[in-house]
Amino acid sequence: MKLRLVRKAFGIFMAVALFAAAILIPAPKSYAATIYVTDNGTSLVVNTGAGLVYTVNKDNGDITSCKLNGTELSSSGGKGSHIASGLGSAANVTWSTSPSGSTLLITVSTDTLTHYYSSRGGENTIYMATYVTAEPSVGELRYIFRGNGNVLTGVPAGSSNRGSTGAIESSDVYGYANGYTTSKYYGNDQAKDLTVRGVTGSGVGVFMAYGNREKSSGGPFFRDIQFQSGGDTEVYNYMNSGHAQTENWRMGLHGPYALIFTTGGTPSVPDFSWMSGLNLQGWVSSRGNVVLNGLSGMDTAYTYTVGFANSTAQYWTSTTSSGSAVKQGMIPGSYTMTVYKGELAVYTESVTVNAGATTTLNTRTITGDPSAASAIWRIGNWDGTPRELLNGQTIQVRHPSDSRNPSWGPVTYAVGSATNKFPAVQFRAQNSPTTVTFNLNSTQAASARVLKIGITAAYNNGRPSVTINGHALSNPSASSQPDSRSFTIGTYRGNNTTFSWSIPSSYLISGANTLSITPISGSSDLGPWLSAGWVYDCVELLN
Repeated sequence: MKLRLVRKAFGIFMAVALFAAAILIPAPKSYAATIYVTDNGTSLVVNTGAGLVYTVNKDNGDITSCKLNGTELSSSGGKGSHIASGLGSAANVTWSTSPSGSTLLITVSTDTLTHYYSSRGGENTIYMATYVTAEPSVGELRYIFRGNGNVLTGVPAGSSNRGSTGAIESSDVYGYANGYTTSKYYGNDQAKDLTVRGVTGSGVGVFMAYGNREKSSGGPFFRDIQFQSGGDTEVYNYMNSGHAQTENWRMGLHGPYALIFTTGGTPSVPDFSWMSGLNLQGWVSSRGNVVLNGLSGMDTAYTYTVGFANSTAQYWTSTTSSGSAVKQGMIPGSYTMTVYKGELAVYTESVTVNAGATTTLNTRTITGDPSAASAIWRIGNWDGTPRELLNGQTIQVRHPSDSRNPSWGPVTYAVGSATNKFPAVQFRAQNSPTTVTFNLNSTQAASARVLKIGITAAYNNGRPSVTINGHALSNPSASSQPDSRSFTIGTYRGNNTTFSWSIPSSYLISGANTLSITPISGSSDLGPWLSAGWVYDCVELLN
């Protein structure tokens, strides 16, 4: 009888323990393998049982070693992998496993930041999330995996600085004897396209799954650093920074995201949903959805993106050809919904998202597309990008000085010529002025006209000073832009701005006309490429 009672009590105890495990750290049946942890007092050695063994420094939360099937993948220079630039000795590191022993959670915390590592037995993945109440002192919230450059040699070419002749701008853009350029800023994806990317070696691969971007900043078209290789091979997940940042940083739980280790193949995006049971600080489970039933007034030549943003979160989704869109899994709240033609906002409205509910919007009519206006001539088109202009497609992959780029000018452009002959960027100290020649008939020259210049970003308070047929137009104020380099660090994305002038008929000529555009600024330039200027979106003369 006593033995039966003991067995019954033990069975109840195990049932309770398993129930607690399912609530606190769920491990699906397909991931029931044991994870092994050795705590030697100064570090945690984690063995997933599938080939990955990694070591976490208990003093600061750095990963100091990552071995896959015995091959060391971490930096050979002694640098750790970590959040921000490392948390230092102020960090508190704790850990626990599920009662089944199949799931590990490591918590690294300071007064304003909590970083999580989690792994499951039988899986070569380090799942992560980062909760912040203040921006790190370095002004960049990022996770950096510092890899062994002698092992991880399969790296993106645009961000590999090996073999360079040294830095040509600041300490982060590098030049080569043949005039080529590389940088950690080049070849990076827009936020809306972040899925899984990585680096490889012989029989090994390290990949970042960028995960949830809802607490990042900058919207769907923002770019930031993903890779750099020189001595080490570095893989980044930038959650926010000061690199051409167009909106305030968001606090809260960033992620989840993950480092995935393979034998070289590119993995699929992992399922993060199981992490909802880890009780991570800032995790929001109750969410809502938005359905847009269509858009009228679309231009079939362009793709459209629907974005949602407030001070708490950001989201986006692509539309169908009819403008329908669905966005699921949003934190409840009031959002500004923005419809983008290419990368140009052409419609906005306020939308409320409720927990456990779907907000349905009937067909909306686009009202803010400047391309709908009748123009005498238009250079480029209003889409929020310079991609159709001269060197407009190389801004994100190389420095403007790169020898592979055709000459920036100065350019004299005849209206009606190929659009890719008009410069994507106007630099005060490099390719100014840009001259535009065009013809007007007597009717067109007899009335006042409106000139518009649209830009996607500007540097050093650059804005256009315009003359037409020798007559100077009024000089505009500077646009509001991020306090950062932009078009020399791989992005044309700032704040879209349109400058507009009314040109009196007395300035116009029936026949040949000449327009001159030159940057002005109240600030001194740092060099020919770091000079006052902007990125063009479109230039037009309206009917």
